[in-house]
Amino acid sequence: MSSTLLEVTRSAHEDVERLERLIVKELQREPASSRDRLIQNHRVRNMIDTIIGTTNKLIGIYEDRDGARKDEIAALGGQTLSGTNVFSAFYDRLKEIREYHRRHPLARVIDPNEEFEDMLKEEPYIEFSGEEAFGRYLDMHELYNEYINSKFGEPIEYSTFLDTFSQFHKISCNAKMTRQYRDYLEHLLEYLISFFERTEPLQDPGKIFSKVESEFEDQWAEGKIPGWENHFHENGRVLSHESIIDLDYYSTIEELVEVGSEKLKEALAAQGLKAGGTLQQRAERLFLTKYTPLEQLDKKHFAKGFHVSKHNSEIFAQQNNEKREIALIEAKLQRMCELLEEKIIQTKENVEKKQALTYEEMEAEREEEEIQADSESDDEEQQIYNPLKLPMGWDGKPIPYWLYKLHGLGQEFKCEICGNHSYWGRRAFERHFKEWRHQHGMRCLGIPNTKNFNEITSIQEAKDLWEKIQEKQGVNKWRPDLEEEYEDKEGNIYNKKTYTDLQRQGLI
Repeated sequence: MSSTLLEVTRSAHEDVERLERLIVKELQREPASSRDRLIQNHRVRNMIDTIIGTTNKLIGIYEDRDGARKDEIAALGGQTLSGTNVFSAFYDRLKEIREYHRRHPLARVIDPNEEFEDMLKEEPYIEFSGEEAFGRYLDMHELYNEYINSKFGEPIEYSTFLDTFSQFHKISCNAKMTRQYRDYLEHLLEYLISFFERTEPLQDPGKIFSKVESEFEDQWAEGKIPGWENHFHENGRVLSHESIIDLDYYSTIEELVEVGSEKLKEALAAQGLKAGGTLQQRAERLFLTKYTPLEQLDKKHFAKGFHVSKHNSEIFAQQNNEKREIALIEAKLQRMCELLEEKIIQTKENVEKKQALTYEEMEAEREEEEIQADSESDDEEQQIYNPLKLPMGWDGKPIPYWLYKLHGLGQEFKCEICGNHSYWGRRAFERHFKEWRHQHGMRCLGIPNTKNFNEITSIQEAKDLWEKIQEKQGVNKWRPDLEEEYEDKEGNIYNKKTYTDLQRQGLI
């Protein structure tokens, strides 16, 4: 084999170059239908995988761990490790070449117009279930059954599940920490990745998820992950942002007293410290944690039954890691749902349409789709007469003119937020406000895509309306110090600020 190592290297490089030219040739061909495009993408994917496999083989040859390539190159120059002369090395090599061809009599130069060109005619096998309809719809019935039969799920319709399965922030944190929920997330992610790879074979989920993970790390550190914003662990206590007091902003106990009794009580209870005593005692007890770790505090400061230990800290650190892993899976699922948003909408529309059909109508539609798929190539060869340039219907033929006028498909609507994209017909224009293109444009402007912005297509109008909404929210913003009410023992009503001042002075 060593005598043909350089020939194997040359042949591998030649195969890679031929496959690259075939990929370019294949991508230059415009597919006639979505089915043909999917088959074309899978064909290109197979060629890319072949290139990757050949390249890995070449890397192993160039690494030359056994020194075979180095010996063969030395032999070509008449240098041998055994010290034999040039003629002896030449005849030894000639003998090896003859022996190689005797053992491989069919070895010949590959004609690029034969085997490699045949790859362009191959139709790769793509496995889809009947419900997926060759990649047009999602088949999430197993995941739906897993959801409604779980403790964190609820009995809902399949069409509703398609709308809500990506809303992970609505599930409580306690339910998310169960093994059943994590298994459900892993099964859901596994299916969406599988469907995405089958329908978009030229995409690389690895690169997509690497970007998701980098963004997730920053958001997790800042506590901005949806559904996990207000909860994290510290020394075994579940804390919320409302109960945390940042002691870095307070340099003396007197400043900490100004926070108020209730706030100090919440902060002490969150860290497992005693929450009783006067306002001054609470402030002094909390101020101890500014410079002293909880593990080094005297036990008398802790509430009854609460103990801080290294073992507990390790357990809670492990729980934090589990929460982080679950949140990361949710982030990946959110990204997959964004990429498959159009497919999810089509799946829901298909489910709702099937609910309105009888069994006989569904069978007739299925048979019609099969006949259409068989005759698709024949119909494409026929030239379609369409002088009015009417839109194509589901059967690949122009829709009737009366239907064209009824839906106002001749009326054009442009949306500046969508990059001056045109929408034909009132129905398509109204529907586009919920579609990905408009939502992406609103995100780029930093404006939430709510009902207030329906029918607005101008960027300037959207910005002006958003400023007015923010101004209105600023005026009507709830101020707890002035509007939150407290009642004393005698039934007198005070706002929070007045009540706190009177209580601090000992008047109530």
